[in-house]
Amino acid sequence: MCGVVGIYSKDKDISKQLYYSLYSIQHRGQESCGMAISNGEEINYYKDMGLVGDVFTPKKLEKLQGNMGIAHVRYSTAGGSNFANCQPLVGSVRKRRIALAHNGNLVNAQTLKDMLEEDGYMFTSNTDTEVILYILARYYKGNIVESLKLTMDYIKGAYSLVIMSDDELIGVRDSFGFRPLILGKKDDQYILASENCAIDILGGEVIRDVEPGEIVVIKDGELKSYNFSKNYKPMKKSCIFEHIYFARNDATIDDVNAYEFRVKSGEILAQNDEINADMVVPVPDSGWPGAIGYSNASNIQVAEALVKNRYVGRTFIKPTQEERELGVKIKLNPLSRMIKGKSIVLVDDSIVRGTTSRLLVKSLREAGAKEIHLRITSPPVKYSCYYGIDTPNRSKLIASNMSVEEMRGFIGCDSLKFLDIEGMLEAVEEPFNFCKACFDGDYPVKKIDKGEITSC
Repeated sequence: MCGVVGIYSKDKDISKQLYYSLYSIQHRGQESCGMAISNGEEINYYKDMGLVGDVFTPKKLEKLQGNMGIAHVRYSTAGGSNFANCQPLVGSVRKRRIALAHNGNLVNAQTLKDMLEEDGYMFTSNTDTEVILYILARYYKGNIVESLKLTMDYIKGAYSLVIMSDDELIGVRDSFGFRPLILGKKDDQYILASENCAIDILGGEVIRDVEPGEIVVIKDGELKSYNFSKNYKPMKKSCIFEHIYFARNDATIDDVNAYEFRVKSGEILAQNDEINADMVVPVPDSGWPGAIGYSNASNIQVAEALVKNRYVGRTFIKPTQEERELGVKIKLNPLSRMIKGKSIVLVDDSIVRGTTSRLLVKSLREAGAKEIHLRITSPPVKYSCYYGIDTPNRSKLIASNMSVEEMRGFIGCDSLKFLDIEGMLEAVEEPFNFCKACFDGDYPVKKIDKGEITSC
């Protein structure tokens, strides 16, 4: 999972606005970040490993002046965390400079890479984003929209793109709309972003979501929209895991607000759950809304009994298992005076590998909790995601190898309950618009490659 931003203005310098927008979606990737900005004559860019606030010092921003720019924050699958894979990617085609940033994952990247290498292309990274850039360059003959349409015929999977040339900003969303891309406006500025917080922070107004299969082009202060194919029939399959975990609570993606979805999921999970507990304890931060919903429906008070270190990032998106385990220990500490001798309902948004849950239960036991009833506001993650979430191998997914009772034993809690798929879909108005392949194995786009290329 990554985050992208693009800003266009007729004549105002947008470097600081781009910085603040990118900062607001830091939760979508914490390994690297980058910006590319055009002043109408050239594209200047800078990218590096690290957080937005560390990479982009005031001196760096002073050198990135222009009225149009794109930016990216990144997390990767294991093995892909290095400078070569930082974005945006910047190149030249037919004497025209192009910058591109990508959120998502292609399912046929290796096949396309093999084809391009046969044609003499040399790759400098192992990201599927470079594959997209080269396919675009291969079919570019002066009209970037037409070359994008051809590119979209070739690339399969999940991609939300922000693309910039010397004089135009472009947003692209794949034909299923797996990954979010939102269009906003402030005065003469157009803004494209993975989440609405990047628009809100600038005082802008959200116009709408970019539609699946849509290409939006902003040039000379005007916005134009194109479908990638005349024969395209919309089949929206937005990733429901965005609402479960990745998106901020204030995110509204495809007309679903993440906070409202999470609260409702907690309420549904609490139905017919006869647990005699003293308190509901959320796992910070994404477990809070579900815990509030569970508390509302169960009439058990919610209490903060896990104290979060605010200077530690997300443990799920760390690149290695060792780093995840260390991150959990540093990140969350039980408030022993609250839980000693108490029976608690511990609410979290998901279990992927089981590492975090096991360590949390262990720490709560050591802090004196009498009983721990673990409640998960999403179904068991049983299948790999090929569209940008770091679950490339089913052997790493605890739910694909254990029953619920076996998971309970491994984690060490007194009871374990998941929200089922039907309950999860009850929390949205249009359940057929969502991809839930990580829960039921029903993939909208089948994986084509046998090999692996790092996402984003």
